[in-house]
Amino acid sequence: MKTRCINGAAVALALSAAVTLFAQAPAGGAPPPAGGAQAPPAGGRGAGRGEGGAAGGQGAGAAGQRGGGGGGRGVNLRPKALDTASDIKYEVVKDFFKLPPNVYMGEGIGIATNSKGHIFVNTCAQQTRNFEFDEKGNFVREIGKDSYGNVFCHGIKVDAQDNIWVIDEGASSIIKYNPQGRAVMILGRRLEFPLNGIEQGIPAADPAPPYVFNRPTDVSFDAQGNIFVADGYINSRIAKYDKNGRFIKQVGSRGSQGPQFTLIHAIEVDAKGNVYAGSRSDARIVVFDNDLNYKTTYDHVGAPWSLCITPGPHQYLYASNSNPDSQDTEVHKVTGQVFKMELDGTVLGKFGTPGKEQGQFATVHGLDCHQENVIYTSEIVEWRAQKFILHPTAAQGGK
Repeated sequence: MKTRCINGAAVALALSAAVTLFAQAPAGGAPPPAGGAQAPPAGGRGAGRGEGGAAGGQGAGAAGQRGGGGGGRGVNLRPKALDTASDIKYEVVKDFFKLPPNVYMGEGIGIATNSKGHIFVNTCAQQTRNFEFDEKGNFVREIGKDSYGNVFCHGIKVDAQDNIWVIDEGASSIIKYNPQGRAVMILGRRLEFPLNGIEQGIPAADPAPPYVFNRPTDVSFDAQGNIFVADGYINSRIAKYDKNGRFIKQVGSRGSQGPQFTLIHAIEVDAKGNVYAGSRSDARIVVFDNDLNYKTTYDHVGAPWSLCITPGPHQYLYASNSNPDSQDTEVHKVTGQVFKMELDGTVLGKFGTPGKEQGQFATVHGLDCHQENVIYTSEIVEWRAQKFILHPTAAQGGK
């Protein structure tokens, strides 16, 4: 959801205030998380998508707040695996993505590759935009320009048939484009724009309607083409649909135990159909079988802003414990890594440090790992996407 100028400065200011207040509360007035954490302080700039990323209410940078966070709160975000995970050597391919004149990258939100090695970037600029680059980083085209679903971007995925799926939080929709760039399936529905310019946010629903999302965050697919949607900012659920978009099942409620989520922010499916859901605000990766029965939880790699599973045959799980999008250097000391794991949660290594230079991470919101040791990132704070090449050892899953 973006602030628009409607009729004069007064209305624009009122709309901006309303959007900011809505953005600062991922669950619309949800109580503070367990563990003695306090509710987020007011005053930081609302990010619309609830960025900021406190881990389980452990303190730093309240969800929905940018530029906030400070002091010693960052130490509470330290992942359990931070001190034991070995460092994977890596390099950045500098200036890899090449945009044409007068075309600009906004916040880097989602990134994905297709079978040809083309890279797709979902970015929030003055409006949501979806860019395609070839395998050398050259700009190819823009997909879905001026689409009704381009309200407030949250990610992009490519399925096994090279269809492009755009997650739009503001439109509460998942839009499937075919490889030619035409919309062929819409899950969810965008609210009509109100006549007075201000729309009250819809409260969480439990159970949520099967075909209505409320600020969804991610999508993934199994080998049969079933669709798994992370309906994450307001509704705390995973919704499963068949390949034709027919509802099958849903799971999840708000909380931090078992099959619950405080903010389900990422979702991936492995070759066996197991589902991995990143509950960002309480720093858990929650694992389900293909029928959405709860299996286990990984709580040792920080706040999973983004997840990615390699194609295999031996599959690895990458998780981004991104630094919250603030300037809090104490937070940066314990966040900003990407962890590489076996699917059972065993940590093989980590790479990356927070920072603004190329080769550093500036709030990684999207990951692509379709080539096991070639990682693409999309990053919020520096308005960019980057390409990394990893050099893992044998113990870190290297060949």
